[in-house]
Amino acid sequence: MVALYSLRMYDLLLQLFLGVLEGSGTVFSQLTNVDMSFGYVHDREDANHKIQLTQNTLTSLLIRRNRTIRREAFRKFYQEFSDHRYTLAAALAVSVRQDVFHARARNFSSAQEAALFYDDVPLSLYDSLIATVRAHLPLLHRYHGLRRRVLNLSAVHVYDLLVPLVDNAQTSIPFEVAVEKVLSAVAPLGKEYVSVLHNGLMVERWCDRYENKGKYSGAFSAGSYSSPPYLLMNYRKDVFSDLYTLAHEVGHSMHTWYSSRTQSFQNYRYSIFLAEVASAFNEILLTEHLLSKASDLPAYTYLLNRQIDDLQGNLFRQTMFAEFEKIIHAAEEEGRALTLDFLRSSYRSLLDAFFGQEVVVDDVAELECLRIPHFYDAFYVYKYATGISAAVTLCNKVLESGETAAYLGLLRSGGSQFPIAALQAAGVDMNSSEPIQAALHLFANRLEELEALLLVQEE
Repeated sequence: MVALYSLRMYDLLLQLFLGVLEGSGTVFSQLTNVDMSFGYVHDREDANHKIQLTQNTLTSLLIRRNRTIRREAFRKFYQEFSDHRYTLAAALAVSVRQDVFHARARNFSSAQEAALFYDDVPLSLYDSLIATVRAHLPLLHRYHGLRRRVLNLSAVHVYDLLVPLVDNAQTSIPFEVAVEKVLSAVAPLGKEYVSVLHNGLMVERWCDRYENKGKYSGAFSAGSYSSPPYLLMNYRKDVFSDLYTLAHEVGHSMHTWYSSRTQSFQNYRYSIFLAEVASAFNEILLTEHLLSKASDLPAYTYLLNRQIDDLQGNLFRQTMFAEFEKIIHAAEEEGRALTLDFLRSSYRSLLDAFFGQEVVVDDVAELECLRIPHFYDAFYVYKYATGISAAVTLCNKVLESGETAAYLGLLRSGGSQFPIAALQAAGVDMNSSEPIQAALHLFANRLEELEALLLVQEE
């Protein structure tokens, strides 16, 4: 009877077994999103106001100028994680064990190889990413040193790392204005790209724009082969980052638009590896456009600071996460116990390396390794680092030469090729360290420029 189906008996039993095992991610999600409660933070700027602390509000509190608010939010947040640390550590350990079991059942040499196999990504690319970023950690340490000086701190703590060094002067951008800014930014991609995007956003109603009761939070792009590439936004005109979120999501939508009009149904769906390139590409174009139109020094300086933080988050931070994933999966494959102490100490060594002497790593910061949802989708996060690196290289080519055929060809290729081959055809060799080097070079240039401007402002 089993012969009637495409799965062999072994494969069928394996799938049934994995279905029983795969519950660690659900446990993590229910615990962190439903059961955990973080309390309130006192608003030092309004004595009569308390701010509810959640996973969604943490970042908004960590960018506040008032350091007491940042510190209180950070400590209360991680105290709740500390109260559940053994459960969270056990859930992560089980998830890693599942990854290793799945890899061995499929005859892969490691969980890392199994995860990279489906995109035909060589292990050498992953290892090269880590090695290249680690070789440039002094750049990141230098940025932390600048942060200490500009914020006038005796020591930088982890809860000081998100506050902008420069205030944003532009406080309100209506959605229609945001669309015009994005359209101007992507103008180098040609009339078709701009026209299709304009019609989609302003005429054909691709985008569900604003927050509403019962509406899904966040932002994403989604569509089918025959439908428009719809976008969900919760756009807020007084949140500058929502302008970038719009640019990011339309990058995905236009990727889908080009792919679905060029490829067959079987080949139009592209991998996450490529998806992260298209979204990051648009964000870089937006920064270049806004920098060219900045009306004063504070606005220009803010944009520099923002791009540095974006590169820090997507290149340095995600590479640190990627190295942590490699460490804990290798430990499981070697038969070592993934205890809470092992997870914390492994993560602590990475925090010390990536933050350097300029940052005081509070012990509770080690618990961050227990709160990253992507760790339950093994070896995913490195794609953020490769995505922004490939995007920098492609953006440089478009802006320097005006030639768009290679990039638009990449969008049109959809899922017809593996991502490394598709990028190679577009002129980006991900098998070398050059794209990573290009992104790090951009970080270095922006940092040098920011240092010079902030020194001028200090004087």
